Amino acid sequence: MELPNKILIVDDEQDIVEFLSYSLKSKGYLTASAKDGLEAIRKAKEFQPDLILMDVMMPKKDGVQAVKELRMMPEFEKTIIIFLTALSDERSEIQGLNSGADDYLAKPIKPELLATRISAALRRMKKDEDADEKMNFGDLEINKTKFSITYKEEEIILAKKEFELLSLLASKPGKVFLRNEILQRVWGTDVIVGDRTIDVHVRKIRQKVGIDLITTVKGVGYKFEMV
Repeated sequence: MELPNKILIVDDEQDIVEFLSYSLKSKGYLTASAKDGLEAIRKAKEFQPDLILMDVMMPKKDGVQAVKELRMMPEFEKTIIIFLTALSDERSEIQGLNSGADDYLAKPIKPELLATRISAALRRMKKDEDADEKMNFGDLEINKTKFSITYKEEEIILAKKEFELLSLLASKPGKVFLRNEILQRVWGTDVIVGDRTIDVHVRKIRQKVGIDLITTVKGVGYKFEMV
């Protein structure tokens, strides 16, 4: 039996939270709520939602800043985030989407329309997850579901962080990942590690796989590039 999707509702107006919560629960979703951006980050870590409905104008920390911070955390890299706000001007929408949100909806919105947009976003997420299970590059296969790597049909054993680092770089071949971004997305913000940590893990990956598949961009970062 498939578990229901979890939705975090973030808004400083309690009546809106209650209305949305009631509407979404009637559709079979599990919900939790937060009243500002600061609480949203804490609740997201506890609740681990599949989707977040985020207001923009809130006390303590606004929605745009909260989304930027959530996107820097590996566990929320692919969480669906939809802004639901009274700010309907083009500039606010662009700012919201640039912060890392997947969609931007203006209040007021009919419950059925909101439910449809949420359902569509969750379906897209499921398709993306299914398509992202395996990454193939010639004789190299990275299987994120099985946490395994094979090269020329021979399985290669990598440590957990080595696998996560390689998977991150391979997710966007040719893109240069900054060192700071790699540290935050692979090791997270709760663990303090030095720059040399990345260098050591890259060297071990190269040794274990036996081919040069990670390019160093001196003074900047690394990129996945099989040469």
